[in-house]
Amino acid sequence: MKPLILTDIEGTTSSISFVRDVLFPYARRALPGFVRQHGRDPHVRRWLDQVATENGGVCSDDMIVEMLQGWIDQDRKHTALKALQGLVWEAGYENADFTAPVYPDAAKQLRAWHAAGFPLAVYSSGSVPAQKLLFGHTDAGDMTGVFEGWFDTAVGHKRDAESYRRIAAEVQRAPGDIVFLSDVVEELDAARDAGLRTVLVDRREDYDTPRTGDATNGHQRVDSFADITP
Repeated sequence: MKPLILTDIEGTTSSISFVRDVLFPYARRALPGFVRQHGRDPHVRRWLDQVATENGGVCSDDMIVEMLQGWIDQDRKHTALKALQGLVWEAGYENADFTAPVYPDAAKQLRAWHAAGFPLAVYSSGSVPAQKLLFGHTDAGDMTGVFEGWFDTAVGHKRDAESYRRIAAEVQRAPGDIVFLSDVVEELDAARDAGLRTVLVDRREDYDTPRTGDATNGHQRVDSFADITP
């Protein structure tokens, strides 16, 4: 049985700067108009109401939007914010306001692994809908078809070993039959504590100084997906 390859997104398959410099600013700019236009839609209203309830219950939509924009600035991991960001990004992707960059080596290798029968899954702090939007609108085309599993922080935080045990249980795999790819050593530490195999993806585009020696904390290190042998 081929191992399941579980991959992070930011800094691993795609640049950290895309989320920070494109997606977050786009959501911040577009959110006021989006809420004015769609604030009465039930799938939008539920998230706005959740924010209002958590903050005293009496909030205008303008107040909620201002609060959400502050959370974007703080990179806060809040379910309602992530859901609303995903809806805003969906509109942006559909309007072709942007496409999602995927590193060429990652796009090529993910497709090659899929063709070779390796099961693939994503685990990112971004919501599952946002993950699917990103891979559905990449500059390399629609890549959603190569993945059979999608995981976000609903299973737990990425620096918590229990999150990886939950993923292993959900995909019905022994932890040792899963290879986790990430650019964050602390995430890899948690995955290794859960029994997963790990690979540190150390890209110069995202990290100016190579992480070698003790900085890898014992994880296999690669510069490119082409160097990974699952």
